[in-house]
Amino acid sequence: MKKNNLITFVIIIAIIIFAFFAINKSSPETTEEIAKCIGENSVLYTQLGCSHCEEQEEMFGDHLQYLNVIDCFYERDKCDEIIATPTWIIDGEKYEGVQTIEKLQELTGCE
Repeated sequence: MKKNNLITFVIIIAIIIFAFFAINKSSPETTEEIAKCIGENSVLYTQLGCSHCEEQEEMFGDHLQYLNVIDCFYERDKCDEIIATPTWIIDGEKYEGVQTIEKLQELTGCE
């Protein structure tokens, strides 16, 4: 009996932990107004097959269309200076890796 209780307890804890991370991983999408502002003040370099790029793009949800996105898989000639994706170019500065919406707002002045 004790062994079954322990197994049940471990399974319940694992489910709770999984649910916690699944809920916290999803971030709310940004608004249309903020996406437009960020898009007007930056360029996002991505690459087909880049999971971090997909994560970055998902933050904009239906408003991704307002960003200036260059896919380095298809437009290699525009990516000579890009060594990692995703990369944001804002005011001539490079910001590599996934950026939060709050950080992008701060960098672009879209607050």
